[in-house]
Amino acid sequence: MENNSDSTPLIPIPIEPAAEVMPENSVENSVDLDDNMPENSVENSVDLDNISFDNDDSQTASDTSVLESEHDALISDGESSAAKGESFGSGLTRLLQGDNVHDQIKRTFLHGLRFLEALPEVVSIDRNSFPGPIGQAKLQAFEMFVKATEERRGGDANVTYAWFPATGDEIRRILQDGFGQDNITNGLCGCGVYLSPDESPTESFKRSVADKYGIHHLLRCRVILGNLEIVPPDSRQSHPFSDQFDSGLAVTGPTTRRYVVWSTYMNTHILPEYVVSFRPPPCLKGFMMTPTSPWISFPALLSLLSKCVPARDMLLISMYYRDHRANKMSRSEMIRQIRKITGDELLIAMIKAFRGKQFASGQHAAVGRAKQGQGGM
Repeated sequence: MENNSDSTPLIPIPIEPAAEVMPENSVENSVDLDDNMPENSVENSVDLDNISFDNDDSQTASDTSVLESEHDALISDGESSAAKGESFGSGLTRLLQGDNVHDQIKRTFLHGLRFLEALPEVVSIDRNSFPGPIGQAKLQAFEMFVKATEERRGGDANVTYAWFPATGDEIRRILQDGFGQDNITNGLCGCGVYLSPDESPTESFKRSVADKYGIHHLLRCRVILGNLEIVPPDSRQSHPFSDQFDSGLAVTGPTTRRYVVWSTYMNTHILPEYVVSFRPPPCLKGFMMTPTSPWISFPALLSLLSKCVPARDMLLISMYYRDHRANKMSRSEMIRQIRKITGDELLIAMIKAFRGKQFASGQHAAVGRAKQGQGGM
């Protein structure tokens, strides 16, 4: 990309806290494939990360919650039973209430949500200590990119904090290996990692996913924004428009704005420093965009996939499921492996076919009941 020296000077984009309001339309029953659909258009998508499988016909969808993650742990400031759950790794340090950093982050988080009907309960805040040579190398590399961006942008790298919603498994992967393709959103304003401003976490808050204890998690990250460019809606952008810019600002409404860090910069310009765990109040259930994924029994999925997947691949899928049942493989890893074999397009088609069959069956039964009622009149 060429830097046009004769272009007009850049005008700084002010980022001010915007009043967040409750949407009129509830998305309680919507489903979302990794946020890859335009805003408010999630009714036809499927969240492949939260499919619930079971081969016991007596077990219902409620018994195998689509929000369950085998390794998501409830981390609590004081609840001893919850605190015994698995943590996000040895590289995190628990910050206790009364600690200046803990209280500052908590105040910032809750203040940014002050326009909601009710505030969540902050369960815990953990700090990334960047352990070992690799952790320290990541920290040093980030500081080097801060200095490089300062030199490139006249002394101001525009470093700020921002929020990223992630499941327990995603947090562990990000802290260990960095951001990956699964964390990239092909959203309304281009393809990249979407983060909410520190003073306005609502968009990330409502996209967070509950673990099996009902706890949600956000990563509070230090982000190098550099020069921001406004990314228009319906953009297919996946990198800076020119060398004059470093990251994007997605403005999808009068009160909705998020930063977009392009994939080429996601592991150099984003540094996850804290994990904030919280429990949303019940009254916000309709506000949260937590995916409501379809439940499908594993035999039903096998039956559908066997019609279009080679036998050797079916053997692999069955093996992954057996490993999952034997606690040798997490549910998220099993789903990831199945997605590698089938591809998302085929898997979504199979799930939608299953949902359509269920819907048709329900409609047929309803018509039958209606006819019986008319016959008795």
